[in-house]
Amino acid sequence: MSAPGSKRLVLNILGSDDKNLIQDVEIKKLKPIQDERGFLMEILRSDEPIFNRFGQCYVTAVHPGIVKGWHYHRNQYDHFVCLSGAAKVVLYDGREDSKTYREVDEFILSLESPMLVKIPPYVFHGFTAAGDKDALILNLPTEPYNYKEPDEFRESPFSDKIPYDWGFVDRAKSR
Repeated sequence: MSAPGSKRLVLNILGSDDKNLIQDVEIKKLKPIQDERGFLMEILRSDEPIFNRFGQCYVTAVHPGIVKGWHYHRNQYDHFVCLSGAAKVVLYDGREDSKTYREVDEFILSLESPMLVKIPPYVFHGFTAAGDKDALILNLPTEPYNYKEPDEFRESPFSDKIPYDWGFVDRAKSR
C-alpha cells in the first residue's frame, strides 16, 4: 500500500493491474473499431462485469484552467469516458474502512488513449481539461439524478481535507 496521500498517475492502462488502483475503482480499455468512414467505439455493455445498472446518461464539459470537483455520491457509481479533448480525472479515497484510504489516483482520459473509469460511492472525484481546449466527459451513472434530494456531497477543489494540488487553475471559477 502507498503512503497516505500518495498519488498514482494512470496514463495508459494496457496491461495494468486494477489492484494498484483505489479500492473498488475499475477501468476498461476502450477499443475504437476504425474503417474508411471513421470509427465505432463501444463504451459500456450490460453483459460486462463492470456494468451495474443504468440510471441516466449525460455529457459535461470543462474549460481549461477550471476544476469541477470535489464531490462524491453515497449510492451511485459513475462511469467516465472523455469524448473530446483530454481530461485529468482525479480520485481521492476518503473511506476510512478502505485499504486505499487517503490515496489519490489520476487518470488522463482522451480519445487517443480511450478508457472508461468506474468510480464507486464515497470516492471523491473531480476533473479539469488536460490541455488547451475543453474536455467533454460522458457519464453513465447508475442512478438518475434526484433533483429534490441529490446524491451529491461536495468539497472545495482546494480543501485541506484532500491532499491534492490542482496546479495553476482559476480558483474563483473552480467548484
